[in-house]
Amino acid sequence: MRAIVVSAPGQVAVADIPTPVAGPGEVLLRTLVVGMCGTDLSTFRGKNPLVTYPRIPGHEIAAEIVSAGTGVPSHLAPGLKVTLSPYTNCGKCASCKRGRVNACQFNQTLGVQRNGAMTDYFTAPWQKIYVAEGLSIAELSLVEPLSVGFHAAARGRVAKEDTVAVLGCGVVGLGAIAASAFRGSRVIAMDIDDRKLGVARKAGATETLNTTEGNVHEKLAALTGGLGPDVVIEAVGTPATFRMAVDEVAFTGRVVYIGYAKEPVEYETRLFVMKELDILGSRNALDEFGAVIEALKAGTFPVDAIISRVVSPNDAAGALQAWSDDPGAYVKVQVDFA
Repeated sequence: MRAIVVSAPGQVAVADIPTPVAGPGEVLLRTLVVGMCGTDLSTFRGKNPLVTYPRIPGHEIAAEIVSAGTGVPSHLAPGLKVTLSPYTNCGKCASCKRGRVNACQFNQTLGVQRNGAMTDYFTAPWQKIYVAEGLSIAELSLVEPLSVGFHAAARGRVAKEDTVAVLGCGVVGLGAIAASAFRGSRVIAMDIDDRKLGVARKAGATETLNTTEGNVHEKLAALTGGLGPDVVIEAVGTPATFRMAVDEVAFTGRVVYIGYAKEPVEYETRLFVMKELDILGSRNALDEFGAVIEALKAGTFPVDAIISRVVSPNDAAGALQAWSDDPGAYVKVQVDFA
């Protein structure tokens, strides 16, 4: 069967590998569509410290059940279109013992620490499967990245009385925007690209702010009556945006970091204390998959506006290179295996 393999930074090819068989408690899945995410781009660029090579990427998945091993519930029948949680958890670390399995110390995400779903077929434990009848294949492959944004909004305790600023309008940031808007908050979307800001408005942002134009602090102050946003969700992962989140959030506000900077960040740490901030990390997703599925079923999320390009497996290498050369031109690239 076909598999997209990143053998080294900048080196991507379609390889032929054996077709797997479902073991006990597993389902065999036929890949339909897999979304490329920022993690995959970092892997391609050689900037993902969690990845070893060679690696098969892919964890934003729409798939079809082909067969099931022993011990799989009968409702997971062949022919069902599904998505799945791509994370593992050990059940023994501090995070797992607290019930926060999304942050398992020994998590292995598909396409990152272990081979992913950019193959014709793959297997997964049945407990990771989500049936979402009524969603399109494109929508199924968006569930996981949107869930990461929904989890960030939950971590930030976003409420309807809040003004929320979201830094970064990729798909994860758009998930945070949609989740915050769904909770009734006022959302300010911030990015360096007007095309992405246009999509952010469709996802639920009340206002948008291009951070390359004018004084960001003054603009945020004007939008918030001089107070600053109650919550800032950082979904970029650069030292500049890490600092901006702390600088711009309101006194006693909450900062939620989804992205992580690829280099050390220098802070004016007195702001942590003077503002008495809640500074929170947000990793993967917990029980947000169901909420995202229901939100997509409502039909209010701008799915078509998010998908910038759909390519075949043979064109995946070129798509990664084009995305790397011009990141602002793409929100989501999907690889069509169907």
